[in-house]
Amino acid sequence: MASVQFVEATRLYAGSTQPAVDKLTLDIRDGELLVLVGPSGSGKSTALRMLAGLEPLDGGHILIGDRDVSTVRPRDRDIAMVFQNYALYPQLSVAENMGFALKQAGVQKAERIERVREAARILDLEPYLDRKPKHLSGGQRQRVAMGRAIVRRPQVYLMDEPLSNLDAKLRVQTRTELAELQARLAVTTVYVTHDQIEAMTMGHRVAVLKDGVLQQCDTPGVLYHEPANQFVAGFIGSPAMNLIPCGLRNGHPVFAGKRVRITVDPDSGESTDRVVLGFRPETVKIGDGELPARIRTIEDLGSEAFVHLLIEHEGTSVGVVAKVPVPFDGHIGGDVLIRLEGTCHVFAPNGPRLATGCASIEAQ
Repeated sequence: MASVQFVEATRLYAGSTQPAVDKLTLDIRDGELLVLVGPSGSGKSTALRMLAGLEPLDGGHILIGDRDVSTVRPRDRDIAMVFQNYALYPQLSVAENMGFALKQAGVQKAERIERVREAARILDLEPYLDRKPKHLSGGQRQRVAMGRAIVRRPQVYLMDEPLSNLDAKLRVQTRTELAELQARLAVTTVYVTHDQIEAMTMGHRVAVLKDGVLQQCDTPGVLYHEPANQFVAGFIGSPAMNLIPCGLRNGHPVFAGKRVRITVDPDSGESTDRVVLGFRPETVKIGDGELPARIRTIEDLGSEAFVHLLIEHEGTSVGVVAKVPVPFDGHIGGDVLIRLEGTCHVFAPNGPRLATGCASIEAQ
């Protein structure tokens, strides 16, 4: 077991002026499941490969425990990696696939068999040990790839989008199994995904990256309710947070011609007369209120519904999403009144969060 530290770790590919990972500083606790999440090209997989030793560092350091592994060969870092591609040997049985790395390392046969059986029991693979990969489902193959990592008993597990090849239903089931497995093994795990729902449901903490730069690292709850900047606010949450560019009137955002009761501190360090007002879909209440809106479309999910609205704001129609209980009796094209009830955020145009509070619209 070991902690992991990135200390201003940087990777700059040849021919590029922008680092793929730019001075990443991140402390991962012993036994923690930390998720690296971000859009394509954010640097999350590169950071994982740097930790694995598959990408060299162009600056900074990486430590596993108290050991600087920045220049240590991958095979000597005591890590095990699970890739998006299962990469199983088709000619070998499940047991042989799981024990292959141990065999290559010279582990005695009796110990190999014991470790494979233990991992198979943990992963519910005991009935399949004699089967070939072609006779397994996608979820079973993924568990075999996990088993191959588990038998090595490393200090750190690295997982690079391991569920991307699974269908939606199996992905939900397998991510639950992975989270439970990590909790039982209590081994430090770094997990990469582009799926923010996967990140929020699995990670003890989640690190959000954009363009190679760490935006925020915290628990899922803090990321959702206290985003550090506009990017995190828009990336975390499904549907995404409503983000509306607004002017200021006496320190208050002006939305659809009406002031929002949330104050932007003039001493916040951001000198601007423009801000971005952010609020989650559950903050928008339909039925009465100060703002007229028109229903654009309705997404009925059975247990809840998302209503897409159009609101006249600064001479144009802007889209706002509301989360409402079902059944919802509105219809597409219908006119409604809305209000804001709950937490709202104010962001500077260049990103940082300036204010958070329980906001409402001033009736005029």
